[in-house]
Amino acid sequence: MKTHQNVLMAGAAQVDITPQVDISLAGEVGWFRPGQFVLDPLYAKAVAFEQNGRKCCIVALDLTIVAEDWASKIRHAASERFGFSPDAVMVHATQAHAAPALGTFMFDKDFPPLPDSMGFLRGGDPNYPPFAFERIMEAVRKANDRLQPVRIRVGSGIEGRVQFNRRAIKNDGKIQMPGPRWTNPLGPTYIRHMEGPIDPELGVISVQGESPEVSALLLHYTGHPVNVFPDPLISADWPGAWAAEMRSRFGPDCVAVVLNGCCGNINPWNPFDPDYVPDHRRMGRILAETTWRVLQTLDVEEENSLQWATRTVSIPFREVERELLDEARRMLEDHPEPIWNEQSAYAAYDGAPQIGAGTRVVDSKWMKAASVMSVQLQREREKNLGYEIQAFRLGRAAIVGLPGEPFVEGQLRIKMGSPAFKTYVAHCCNMYCGYVPIKEAFGRGGHEVETRYWSKLVPDALEKIVENSVTVLKELF
Repeated sequence: MKTHQNVLMAGAAQVDITPQVDISLAGEVGWFRPGQFVLDPLYAKAVAFEQNGRKCCIVALDLTIVAEDWASKIRHAASERFGFSPDAVMVHATQAHAAPALGTFMFDKDFPPLPDSMGFLRGGDPNYPPFAFERIMEAVRKANDRLQPVRIRVGSGIEGRVQFNRRAIKNDGKIQMPGPRWTNPLGPTYIRHMEGPIDPELGVISVQGESPEVSALLLHYTGHPVNVFPDPLISADWPGAWAAEMRSRFGPDCVAVVLNGCCGNINPWNPFDPDYVPDHRRMGRILAETTWRVLQTLDVEEENSLQWATRTVSIPFREVERELLDEARRMLEDHPEPIWNEQSAYAAYDGAPQIGAGTRVVDSKWMKAASVMSVQLQREREKNLGYEIQAFRLGRAAIVGLPGEPFVEGQLRIKMGSPAFKTYVAHCCNMYCGYVPIKEAFGRGGHEVETRYWSKLVPDALEKIVENSVTVLKELF
């Protein structure tokens, strides 16, 4: 295919990656939760861009997590097979909690081997990645083969009805996570206020060929996909429902790619509505209606520059508290193998979701010990994490890819400091490194800040990430 000077080219594709056999779903610590039914399919979606012979690709997966080793395999396979530079390939997991993970992410690689029957405790089912990998690469191949001259339209709307800050501050100044339902007829009277904001911006990048037909939509919103969780059902949750709604409007040839933002402290569970019922399809319809209104306002962008950049920031692992480490060692010495216990860590939360049929739970105290020891093992071996920030310039718009689960405050600060017309930040990109909270959250406690393998970076990590993300964006613009 011939390319023309400064012409922006794009191609998009999606391939079904729904498990074909029983696979343990990720999304919760220490749960064996095989998917019993397919509520809606999971997809690997790819959008490739090219300008003046330089190509990049965004891969979005309807999965809980993509581990660094599998993201690296995808990026290098895209390079070897289709000519993308690995640093020009973003691999993003929407973090659907009713889906498998791609790889393992829960224990350190030096943590002692587990019995084969408990391999799921590492966060992933080993039977799934070999099945999904070639299908993901097929999506990249098809997107690359479909490159054609395109026009883009960029804009945003506001949708503040379907996601909420999930860290409630109580009278004692500590944190509790509200569940998805009320158990007290007077409501969650323990809540004084929510710790932080949400990001209500709904972003839209429309990609069209020479005809008016939309070939791809890059859609951005921010919130945990936990409407279907913890039922033993396979689902892409609200990102999948939103994408399906858009395809129903624009036809099956339109690939709708959802980039989920920094939702480390954001849930769809409304703590102030006694009649709230989690419903991913309802949420998809609401997001689609707002998207439709945004699309009516967008003009074709005259600026079509395509650029990208990456920066790796060295972030220290936090020191494990001595008392916590001693407690973990005692537990693992007394119980070197996992203990089953149907009482999950959720039992402490008011209005918590109930464990679904077929799910088994490993004792939360054992999981805590194993997770704490994993932080210590990684810190002893590596000291610092190489945190990759990835940024794309698409005309006047920016897309930023961040690993892990940063708090939404970081995303808002990046947007405020960005020189781009619109900036959309995707979390869970290219590796998993746990929550990245705001510094102020550590004194209040809560699930997201406790020293575990899913929360292991120093308290000022988010500040470093924001500062370096803004610097990269300023270099691109």
